[in-house]
Amino acid sequence: MYTVKEAAQITGFTEHAVRYYTDKGLVPSVQRNPNNIRMFDEESINWLHGIKCLKQSGMPIEVIKMYIDLCLEGDSTIPQRYKLMMEHKEAALAKLEEAKRHVAHLEEKTTLYQAILDNRAPDTTNPANWERIQHMHSDVFYSAAARKG
Repeated sequence: MYTVKEAAQITGFTEHAVRYYTDKGLVPSVQRNPNNIRMFDEESINWLHGIKCLKQSGMPIEVIKMYIDLCLEGDSTIPQRYKLMMEHKEAALAKLEEAKRHVAHLEEKTTLYQAILDNRAPDTTNPANWERIQHMHSDVFYSAAARKG
């Protein structure tokens, strides 16, 4: 049997993380000694390793809990676990596409800043100047009629 400190050393988690995951019910086999101190057997260590694997995929704690609950029900839940993984993968791919859009926007912004630094363009990045430059960016600013309405 392992203490929280030993379980943390074995898994690479912090002691705080080990306690947190056990408190969230993610380590179903964790036991308590007569002094109510958490004790971890090999199965508990395996659950912690499984949590680490899922966390490395970016899976939220709530979904990890669902996954663990399904695992506890047995092999009959393999289709549900597969579905859960596919949904998580789709969410990760959507976040990746969003990140790509963010990077593309930042590329445009840094190119603009470089032009400003090279004195090839006026400073259009400061909202304090926007009243003077609205005519340059009609695609960004609402019309005066729309702002009043």
